[in-house]
Amino acid sequence: MHQVGKMTSKNHLLSDEDIRHFITRGYVQVQTDFEDNLHQQIYDQIERVFGMEGNPGNNVLPRIPNIQEVFAHPKVVGALTSLLGENYIIHPHRYCHLRNPGSGDQSWHKDDYIFDQNVRHHRFRWVMAFYYPQDVTVDMGATATLPSRQYYNTISSTNPDETTENEVKLCGKAGTVSIVNFDVWHRGSANSADKKRYMLKFQFTRMKEPTRPTWNIGNLEWEPVEGDKHNELSRNVWNWLCGKRTPVCNQPSVSQKEVSKLVQNLSDPNETVRINSAYAFSNIGTSVVETLIESLKSESFLSYQKAIKPNGTNPQGGNPSDLYSGHALAGLGEVAVPKLIQILNDPNWWVRAAAADIIGNIVPVEHQKEAVSELTNRLQDSEWWVRRNATEALGYIGVTTQHVLDQLKFLLDDSNELVRRNALITLSKLVHTKDEMIPMLVEKITNDNGRYVRFYAMMALRQIKSKKAEEALFHVLLSSRWCALTTAETPF
Repeated sequence: MHQVGKMTSKNHLLSDEDIRHFITRGYVQVQTDFEDNLHQQIYDQIERVFGMEGNPGNNVLPRIPNIQEVFAHPKVVGALTSLLGENYIIHPHRYCHLRNPGSGDQSWHKDDYIFDQNVRHHRFRWVMAFYYPQDVTVDMGATATLPSRQYYNTISSTNPDETTENEVKLCGKAGTVSIVNFDVWHRGSANSADKKRYMLKFQFTRMKEPTRPTWNIGNLEWEPVEGDKHNELSRNVWNWLCGKRTPVCNQPSVSQKEVSKLVQNLSDPNETVRINSAYAFSNIGTSVVETLIESLKSESFLSYQKAIKPNGTNPQGGNPSDLYSGHALAGLGEVAVPKLIQILNDPNWWVRAAAADIIGNIVPVEHQKEAVSELTNRLQDSEWWVRRNATEALGYIGVTTQHVLDQLKFLLDDSNELVRRNALITLSKLVHTKDEMIPMLVEKITNDNGRYVRFYAMMALRQIKSKKAEEALFHVLLSSRWCALTTAETPF
């Protein structure tokens, strides 16, 4: 388990310009400098491990502990704090990507959420960090991205020879860390040089919703960025990061014909039109909630079977609640919550699942009590997608009640791993002192067949603020500790 960087100097936090660049372009880069030649040491250790043992996968960090120093560097901590808040965590999935000389181009792709199927919310709660332990130039397999396409589910072609969007190759000196929106389109480019290129991919997640800016804020108001095709989307993400509530709008001057056209545009063949139409509703307000609810019912029915199948955007299959009407309702904010609560009891599971997801993305305040109550009732839904989305939503809202805890306990033995995992993610965000849950969490840590379920069970155990929980956590960690010095050549 790794949790890093709760405190950092203001000097290393990102600026307004950096945050605007991340929102609109999808990445920022920082340079980590060490006086003791750390990056060369890490490179040499990677070479040794790969040569003797092969790729260690998720165990690259315990196998090469020095890597942790890179992600504890003040510039990296400052950037991650700026984007994810002060209590972000390092996800246990990480991977060292090797591009040997002569390696060809990879196809464009998005990463899935480590075998989970999250809705790709525009309000990002995950990021990835790409770390180079050696200098990387454009010809040696640099990781490439498509700037400003992170909000798109489609591109012209996943074949890089046919892609028409402009790419950026993330190059830099040894110690360069590129922090990217989790949903960015990316690929490993061809390595035509005579040197190996290692890139260590790590993932980080937000654990609390933003209540204030966590970067070096200069101006609380959004400033449009030249060339940004989605200004209202960008403004919405900025306001969310600033902890602002969505203002209530109600424009009586908007005609029914104009509203109907916006609804029609949510299914336009052009994805740019779909995205901008979704956020145009936020400037209309309360009067369009009913219309969007009906659009949600229709869109979710038409798309759910296709969405859950593996595809280029979602290699493991997507979440059926990833809907343009969902983005539109989330953009409206609190005014949409009462109607969304009502359809948590819709007879169709795909509607219930979508309602749960959108309520969680909004994080209601005025209707929080009713939302938490109805979402908790959905934890026993007959459809696992509804249980998964409702559980995740309760984690975003972050309210601890006895009823919530009692219902989450039942899900620890759910037959679906993604439900179990999200129940534990939510428990990892709720502070409580219920020692009765300790044996169940220890059992999950030691016996669950999902490796990420085990990780979040540790995080949930850590959240129980008691001496007994602390002792149980130390016991399981010490029992399963990894020794970085133990190898096949030196087994003891």
